[in-house]
Amino acid sequence: MPLALVLRHLDIAHLGNLEAVLRDHGYDIRYVDVTSESPRDHPEADLVVVLGGDMGAYEKDAHPFLVGELAYLRDRLAAERPTLGICLGAQLIAEALGETVRKGKTVEIGFREVTPTEAGFDSPLRHVAGVPMMQWHGDTFGLPSGAIRLASSGAYSNEAFALGDYALAVQFHPELTAEMYETWIVGGLDELAALEIEPDDLRRDALANGPAMQAASVAMFTEWLGAL
Repeated sequence: MPLALVLRHLDIAHLGNLEAVLRDHGYDIRYVDVTSESPRDHPEADLVVVLGGDMGAYEKDAHPFLVGELAYLRDRLAAERPTLGICLGAQLIAEALGETVRKGKTVEIGFREVTPTEAGFDSPLRHVAGVPMMQWHGDTFGLPSGAIRLASSGAYSNEAFALGDYALAVQFHPELTAEMYETWIVGGLDELAALEIEPDDLRRDALANGPAMQAASVAMFTEWLGAL
């Protein structure tokens, strides 16, 4: 079975609906808690999935494991090995490619539309067109050299990019399930209060937009994995 190595930064940020898609494509899934173990200590993976987290890619002093993780991603991307990054994972891919991740002008939490570019409409990102996707981030970066921008939003120009047919990075959270979302809301109550975001508003948005987002996410992941 092909191996999907999943780099996890936070217990509550896991594969979500992507897990079933990976299993349907025959992948054996192995999580690596990068806060305490190195991905280099595991067998070479057919696919690496880099998940989200509550730290910034620039917080290397507070989270020194990021240095080794970035080196690992730099080598993997240079070898053009299949890699998928979600939120923090997308930011780490950008930094591994030489871009600087920094705080953005606004923190996005909740469902927002992302708009595929012309290239995006010729890619699996076309499945998210017109479908509000879940966001929970406030960092940004420039488009890496050699990458193709696939989607933007009103607040962030680089919501998704690709490197050839081997790497995909998305800033939003297409993997999110309803159960994950509730866990994130409960765990983020202090942040939401500071930003004057009502948790119940997020819950109502999830009821309205969650099913369509799930369908778009599965279609996007399925097409991308199938083309590897």
